[in-house]
Amino acid sequence: MSTLNRVKQFVLILLSCAPALVSAQDKEFINPSQSSGDGPPFSGAVMAGDTLYLSGMLGLENGQVPDTPEEEARLILEQFKATLEEADMTMDDLVSVTIYCSDVSHYAAFNSVYRTYFSDYFPARAFIGSGALLFDARFEMQGIAVK
Repeated sequence: MSTLNRVKQFVLILLSCAPALVSAQDKEFINPSQSSGDGPPFSGAVMAGDTLYLSGMLGLENGQVPDTPEEEARLILEQFKATLEEADMTMDDLVSVTIYCSDVSHYAAFNSVYRTYFSDYFPARAFIGSGALLFDARFEMQGIAVK
């Protein structure tokens, strides 16, 4: 590898670290909660540079777990889609997703819905058997998207 190619590779590595170098003024909060309030102690998503970090989301309907795992998966994915749209992004901008699942027997049900939300390649993903989730949800999903 030539010296020029090594320099280019080094610059690309540095640029991939850029979100960590973003100042507080360069952050945009989506569905934020204030630390002084009594809302949930997190923001729905935070845009840092061109990277959007999406908090874990549940697929509840009026505070209740839907009857089927497919409906619950659809509700989570719709929340993700809406949050991404607020940041002028799409599901295809997701680069990494983590799904926590209270019972991995729901894996196929989740995937049957998940597949329908992408038009190109799927993001990197982990599907983790987690045990009990808040509000007895089956799934919780968090992700990272890049413009």
